[in-house]
Amino acid sequence: MYQVNIINNSDSNKTNTTYTVNSRDNVILIDDQPFEWDLVEIKKNYFHIIKDNKSHIAEIIHTNREEKQVTLKIDGHKFNLKLKDKFDLLLEKLGMDQNSANQLLEIKAPMPGLILNIHVEEGQEVKRDEPIMILEAMKMENIIKSPGEGIVKKINVGIGDSVDKNSILVQF
Repeated sequence: MYQVNIINNSDSNKTNTTYTVNSRDNVILIDDQPFEWDLVEIKKNYFHIIKDNKSHIAEIIHTNREEKQVTLKIDGHKFNLKLKDKFDLLLEKLGMDQNSANQLLEIKAPMPGLILNIHVEEGQEVKRDEPIMILEAMKMENIIKSPGEGIVKKINVGIGDSVDKNSILVQF
């Protein structure tokens, strides 16, 4: 079972539609309805499709297997497809999907030390790997970087403060 989100880039409204795709007894089902078509590969990444007695030409423009994304051009119209399998949907339901993993809640001190400098302020938007502050520990300066993206809600420390390991430095 797959969930397919299709974004029509050729449409001025950029329509966004989601379908459930299954296969049962060698029949493709889209939203539990049989999908009948004739598909022939013309050459690499080019296909001739007959659906409902209409002829279509399709081209696979780009695929990203890691992110499960495909860009197609069908009859001159560009479509972006984002696929989710049953495992992606389960992780999403449990709040453990990629979007949840990238959601930043707080940054903790990785070791005890002294805050030497703070590079952000409350309300500031930060990106992944952006320097947040400098923590001195064992006579070494350690740059604490953002592990993800977020907006700084609260800075719990000031310059010159001593912190223990796992002290919450910044909240998002």
